Amino acid sequence: MKAIVCRSYGPTSQLRLEDIEKPIPKPNEVLVKVRFSAVNDYDWGMVRGKPNLYRLLFGLLKPKHPIPGMELSGVVEACGVGVKNFSGGDEVYGDISRYGFGSFAEYVCINEKALVKKPKNIPFEDAAALSHAANLAWQGLVDVGGIKKGMKILINGAGGGVGTIGLQIAKTYACEVTGVDTGEKLATMKTLGFDHIIDYKKEDFTKSDTQYDLILDAKTTRAPRAYVKVLSKGGKYVTVGGTIGRLLQLLPAGKLLKRPVYIVALDANKDLFAIEKLYMEEKIKPEIDGPYPLEKTPWAIQHFGEGKHTGKVIVSVQ
Repeated sequence: MKAIVCRSYGPTSQLRLEDIEKPIPKPNEVLVKVRFSAVNDYDWGMVRGKPNLYRLLFGLLKPKHPIPGMELSGVVEACGVGVKNFSGGDEVYGDISRYGFGSFAEYVCINEKALVKKPKNIPFEDAAALSHAANLAWQGLVDVGGIKKGMKILINGAGGGVGTIGLQIAKTYACEVTGVDTGEKLATMKTLGFDHIIDYKKEDFTKSDTQYDLILDAKTTRAPRAYVKVLSKGGKYVTVGGTIGRLLQLLPAGKLLKRPVYIVALDANKDLFAIEKLYMEEKIKPEIDGPYPLEKTPWAIQHFGEGKHTGKVIVSVQ
């Protein structure tokens, strides 16, 4: 089979499309023929081995998992001993990161618990774009953020996968939503229906007099105190991603600042049934950047890492 392989840490240009042996499912694993995958922060960090702290997770000297990729949609081709929930021919999707990686490949073997069955009327392309970002957005806004009807919400990093889905979730609660990002993403954000758009290169929202009931942060680029200044009384700050240094600053921030500050610890695939329901009702649809062919995965990861993408960056494997 063909796969994108990372043999050592370095620039995305060192990734190679290689012919490697097709895997065989172990007990409780399914062999999935991958249709689509998606680029995430994990891939950007894993390929470069940066920041260095990530190497404690990825491998000290070289990647423990040489094939990147943590989201997929595809079809079950074979099942290992003990598999209970799937059979050959089942259409599946999911965020597989809790059990392994390797979705930038024509086939992947993964524990059956890493996947859910894909509804027939969700295209493979959309399914691959939903599993990680939509769960982060839902858990940040609903599970942790406690979103309520009519709230004033700000999404930082609003032009990416989490932000574009987060907007659509918030609109089901009739919220007023401000999006923060820059570049070509701003035009798409306007089309998607953000009520207010801030170009962070021209305006710092943390120095504004406007206050928000809930801030969903996909970037976490500022110190916690800056965010608290623009929270309304009783407002919440929730982060779903960002630089490791800023995230570590947030851990003691809630008590020190006496304001609700939360970091979402993603529960992979937990809310996919709620997401599917919204999709069926045509209330959400992922904004897709791509799809790009498998051989362009190194470029797609670089494109993502430089923040030039809009929505989810999708790779077509088959």
